[in-house]
Amino acid sequence: MNKKESEYFKKKLVAEKAVLEEELGSIGQPSSSTPGGWEATPGTMEVDAADENELADKLEELEDNAGIVTQLENQLNEVKAALERVEAGTYGICEACDKPIEKDRLEANPSSRISIKHGHTK
Repeated sequence: MNKKESEYFKKKLVAEKAVLEEELGSIGQPSSSTPGGWEATPGTMEVDAADENELADKLEELEDNAGIVTQLENQLNEVKAALERVEAGTYGICEACDKPIEKDRLEANPSSRISIKHGHTK
């Protein structure tokens, strides 16, 4: 991969990272117990603790947010790892066969670690 292509994908990854962090910030907060991690937060709905339905809705929302936070956090970690590969000069190389990852695959998913050929095995 040449320097121009590498810079192009780096910009895409930085933009994706910003979007993921914004999405995470809307339903979560940085974890106090896991450095670099995130934890779900309940929404802003005021809850009357005596109202079991409101409390159940709030707990359901927190549970839903936790699942979304996990998914977004995983995506964010993949993007961060891809940015590290850009800096190391190994971005765009398939981890399964050490050959270049197809540009179409990187365009569709800039944080890809493997080529289309190996995509079904990982």
